[in-house]
Amino acid sequence: MNVPYTARVTPDVLLVIFAGLLGLLVGSFSNVLIWRLPRGENIAFPPSHCPNCDHRLGVTDLVPVFSWLSLGGKCRYCRAPIKARYPVVELLTGIGYAAIAALFPPLTVGWGALGLMVLFTILLVGSAIDLDTYTIPDELTLPGVALGVLFGLLNGRAGVEGLPDLAGAVQGALLGAGVVVAINQFGSWVLRRFRERAFPEFPIGYQQISLALLAGAWLGPWWGAGVGLLSALVNVAARRVIRMPELLTLGGLLVSVMLGSAGYGPGMILMVQGALAAAGAVSLACGVYWWLHWRRHREDDGAADDTQVDASAMGFGDVKLAAVIGAFLGWERLLLALVVAVFAGAIFGVAQLALRSENRVKFGPFLALGAVVALLWGASLIGSYRAMLGL
Repeated sequence: MNVPYTARVTPDVLLVIFAGLLGLLVGSFSNVLIWRLPRGENIAFPPSHCPNCDHRLGVTDLVPVFSWLSLGGKCRYCRAPIKARYPVVELLTGIGYAAIAALFPPLTVGWGALGLMVLFTILLVGSAIDLDTYTIPDELTLPGVALGVLFGLLNGRAGVEGLPDLAGAVQGALLGAGVVVAINQFGSWVLRRFRERAFPEFPIGYQQISLALLAGAWLGPWWGAGVGLLSALVNVAARRVIRMPELLTLGGLLVSVMLGSAGYGPGMILMVQGALAAAGAVSLACGVYWWLHWRRHREDDGAADDTQVDASAMGFGDVKLAAVIGAFLGWERLLLALVVAVFAGAIFGVAQLALRSENRVKFGPFLALGAVVALLWGASLIGSYRAMLGL
């Protein structure tokens, strides 16, 4: 006798479906962040409204994807076009959350799965804003680093394998910021033909990061960061910038690494790790300081600020985004994300040259793409690489 097959819906399948539905809802909120964060608007008030006619949106206007489709991509009230980005962001978030729930079962990974969903949202929102404004808001990245460290603490307490614990999250954040800021430092130095910066930031900025690179190579990450922050305090006490030539700091780091490779000091690997982590710590301190500094002056009725500072330089949103990725994924997957980002950026750049396109895309979206690859397939790719090396 034939027994009819009855499909069983397992708890894991139900969680994947639930995660996908949750992602659609979070994607709708992500669109709010993409629109309001660059404009400095409150993300909670006023309630959702049409950006063209300001009419408050009803419940039927806010159903992810389906509202856009049913309205034909136009506002119900003023018929102004609604960007296709809205349903795309919602769909991508739903698919991303479902994929994370499938690869990192919440019943097994626990808080770690939720943390990866938070990371996915930060990456998607940051990329969309970067494509629009060529900036990544501090309001997104700096709390993102803190959340990554918090989830690292939760992962460690729950004994989650494959995701960083508290120490791993801190190390990943510092190395993430340190690698990108070091590339920026040496790249800028070369492009300036080894000339000094015209206006070093007061009281803390790139000079302190360069000093932390050199000090961290010899003293380790925390003492190196302490030296960089001490330099900022000296500037405050002197009420001016005490210049430190980059030939001494950046040039000194290159000499230090060569000495380390020859067997002097702690050794080349430890020196590079210490330098990058120290620079990452100081760069995050810079990010927090300048974020608070600019917020205070924006709120002070446009008060004039006589501090000479290169705003585009001190933004370094990619540095803070790399710190977020390192905090959530750990240093190994961070390095994989950087490799993927560099290759993707290079391919896109070559394609632009071939098509003679003048569209400019910053590094943030490529870094986010690399992070998604590292998130979803990092374990298998890193395992294959280790097997190839016989490790």
